[in-house]
Amino acid sequence: MIDHTGVFVSDFAKSKAFYEQALSAIGYAKLMEFPASVTGHTDVAGFGEAATGKPDFWISAGTPNQPTLHIAFRAGNRALVDAFHQAALQAGGRDNGGPGLRTHYHPDYYGAFVLDPDGHNIEAVCHTPE
Repeated sequence: MIDHTGVFVSDFAKSKAFYEQALSAIGYAKLMEFPASVTGHTDVAGFGEAATGKPDFWISAGTPNQPTLHIAFRAGNRALVDAFHQAALQAGGRDNGGPGLRTHYHPDYYGAFVLDPDGHNIEAVCHTPE
């Protein structure tokens, strides 16, 4: 079971603003943030479901991961996937596959994809029928 994961980003402030806006559509919020003076190496921000109080996705200032990564966030319904896609585009993300069914994965796979400011492929996905 994965407890948390994250990506390195080239512009910490820009990426933090992107993720705050994009992930808010699926119930995520920035829950923690620590400067390099605390971590001993770099600035970090942790995002997660506000109700849990526990970040499970982190961004860290640094050289972006190469190759870029694919991170998928589970959404409770298809409307949240749609909202994520719209919020991510408004936050400066680039479309990488609009909301829709991807039945080649399974009949109820409904996802949307955007590229974050560093080109990481960020997805919101709902696995339940409409």
